Amino acid sequence: MKVLGACPLDCPDACSWVVTVEDGVATQLRGNKDHPVTRGALCVKVNRYLEQVGAPDRLRYPLRRTGPKGSGRFERISWDTALAEIATRLTGIIDEFGAEAIWPFHGTGSLGYLQGMEGYPGRRMFNVLGASHHRPTICSVAGSAGVRYTLGTSGGMDPEDLAKSKLILLWGTNPLSSGHHLWKFIQDSGAHLVAIDPVRTKTADRCDEHLAPLPGTDAALALGLLHVIVALGAQDDAYLAAHTEGWPEFRDRIAEYPPDRVARITGLPEDRIVDLGTRIAHTRPTAIRASQGMQRHAGGGMALRLLACLPGVTGDWAIPGGGLHYSTSGHFRLDTAALIRDDLLPHPVRTLSMTRLGEALLETGDPPVKALFVIAANPVGSNPDQRRVIEGLSRDDLFTVVLEHVATDTVDYADIVLPATMQPEHLDVLAGYGHLYLVWNEPAIAPPGECLSTTETFRRLSRRLGLTEPALYDTDEELMRQLLKGHDLDRLRADGFLAIEPGPVPDGKLQFVSARAALAGHDPLPDYTPPADAGPGLVLISAASHYFLNTTFGSNPELRRRAGEPRITLHPADAELRGIADGTPVVVTNARGSFEAIAELSDRVRPGVAATTKGRWAKFTNGATVNATVAERDADYGGGAVFHDNRVEVTARQAPAAP
Repeated sequence: MKVLGACPLDCPDACSWVVTVEDGVATQLRGNKDHPVTRGALCVKVNRYLEQVGAPDRLRYPLRRTGPKGSGRFERISWDTALAEIATRLTGIIDEFGAEAIWPFHGTGSLGYLQGMEGYPGRRMFNVLGASHHRPTICSVAGSAGVRYTLGTSGGMDPEDLAKSKLILLWGTNPLSSGHHLWKFIQDSGAHLVAIDPVRTKTADRCDEHLAPLPGTDAALALGLLHVIVALGAQDDAYLAAHTEGWPEFRDRIAEYPPDRVARITGLPEDRIVDLGTRIAHTRPTAIRASQGMQRHAGGGMALRLLACLPGVTGDWAIPGGGLHYSTSGHFRLDTAALIRDDLLPHPVRTLSMTRLGEALLETGDPPVKALFVIAANPVGSNPDQRRVIEGLSRDDLFTVVLEHVATDTVDYADIVLPATMQPEHLDVLAGYGHLYLVWNEPAIAPPGECLSTTETFRRLSRRLGLTEPALYDTDEELMRQLLKGHDLDRLRADGFLAIEPGPVPDGKLQFVSARAALAGHDPLPDYTPPADAGPGLVLISAASHYFLNTTFGSNPELRRRAGEPRITLHPADAELRGIADGTPVVVTNARGSFEAIAELSDRVRPGVAATTKGRWAKFTNGATVNATVAERDADYGGGAVFHDNRVEVTARQAPAAP
C-alpha cells in the first residue's frame, strides 16, 4: 500500500512523500515524483526518517521524572496518571499565580498546522485557560517584518520562476545543504550565479562568483550595489514612478553609501562591489534568494528590507524571474484564526518571547513562569544562551511537560514526558515556505506503544481539566476543514498537494519610505544597522548542518557518524595568530559560555570569521553546544534571534593534567 504524506521538518521544501506500508509496517519512504518541487527526491536527512520512526530510543509511554532535573532518569506511568498529575499541577498554579504563569512553548520541530507549526495545537486549550501567549521569534521573524515594510507582504516571488532568471544572487543561503530542491530551478535557468556568504559553502563552489562580506554587513552591501546601479543611470524610472513611493528620499539614502565606504564596512574589495553592481544594472531579470540565516543579527530585518527594495529600483518585480524569494508563507491564505481561536481568551494576556526563554524563566515576575509546556521544540539545543536556559529549566519550582519523540536534552529536564506521534502516524497539512503548494499528510501506520497525536493529547487534557468549551474537542478532520475553508480539501487529500494562487508582489505600491516602520519606532528609510557584538575576537557563524535539521536527527547514530566531531573552521591567518594547527582540539568561548570543537583550517572562511554548524545535542558534546555562546538579544525587527551576531575567542584545549 502506498500512502501520500509530507515531510514535517523546518525546511522551505515541505516535500511530498510516499510511504510504502506492508502488513502495517512502513517499509519504504520516497519523494513524490508527481510533486512539482519534490520531483521524487528527499534529502540525505529525511531519507533516514523511517529510522527515527522505529528507533530503539523512541519514546513510547508517558514518563515521570525520578532523578534530579537534568539527570534524564524517569519511570513509566499511565496516561491517566500523567494527565491527572498535569491537571492537578496546572490547577494549583492557576489558583495561586493565575493562568499567565503557564507558558505553552512551541517550536518548529514539526511545521504541520495540526500537530506542530509554532503553537497551533493546544492553543485553544491554553486560550480557554488564559495562559501566556508564545511569540515564535527563533526563525524568520526579523526578515519577514523587513520584507513586509517594503512590500506590504512577506510573500515574494514564486521560487519556480528562478528558472527564468538571468542573474541569481544566492545571498546568505546554502540550498545544497538546506532546501536543495530549489537548485533544480536554479540549474534550469542557466543564469550567472553569485554566492554572497562569509563562508564558501557547497553552494558557493557551484556558483560563478563568490563574495564574502563580513557577517551582519549585508544591508551596507545592498546599498553599495544600489549606488552603482543609480550612478550608471540603470534604475527603472517608469517602474519607480508607477509602482513605488518614497524614491527621492531613498535615492538620497543610497547616495550615502558609495562603493569605497561600503568596501570598508563589508571588508570586500571595492572593485568587486562595482563589478557586481554593474552586472545587476545590465541584467534583467535578476533574482535574489535569501534565507533565514542572514537576518539573525542586529540589523537582520533592515537587511531583508533592503533586499526587497533592490528589485524595486531595477524594476525586476515586474518581470517573471525577477524579485526576491525569502519566504512564500505570506501567500498562503489559511484560516489560522479559526484554528487558534484567540476569541476564547477570557482577557488579554502577556506575550513571552521564544528566544528569551532563559530571561523569562529566571527573571520574569508578576507572575513568574511556573509551568512550561514544550511542544515540537528542544530549547536546550536550539535556544540562545544555553547556560541560562539550562539554569531556568533546573528550577525545582518549575513544572515542565515535554511532548517528544526521543529523549532530547530538553526531555532530561522535564517533570512529565508525553510520547508524541510522528508524521506517518497522524493527520496533518503543511504549507511550504519555499514553494506555493499545500501538502497533505495522511496517517500511514499505527503509532507505537501509547504515543498520541498532539491534538488528541490536548483533547484528553482538556477533558481532565474539566473544560466545557465544545471547540476543544473538535476532531482532526473538523480542524482541517476549519483551517482550509475555501480550498478544495478533497482534491488536496486525493492528490497529496494543491497549488495556491500567490498574492500580488508588492501588495500595493512598494514602500521605500515606510510609515508602518516609523510607527513602530524604526527609521522610515532603509539603512545599514551594524552588528551589536563588535568587540575583539572572531565572528562566529553557526549555519545549518548537512546532516541535522536544527536538532532533529541529533540522536541518529548514522547521521552523527557522518557529521563527525564538532568542528570549527578558521582562516589559516587567524589560526596562526592563535597558535592553532589543523586538527587541534579547541575551546570556543566568550562571556556567555563555551563549547569544544576540533579546529579545521581553510580559506573557505574569510579572515575574522569562524564557522561551525548547529543541531548537535549537549549530551553528546561534553554538555555544551555552539548556542552556549549566543546572546539572548533581539534583532532590530520583531524580536528576532541573533545567532550570527556573536563574537568568540578560540584557544587550544589544554590536555588533562597527569594523575
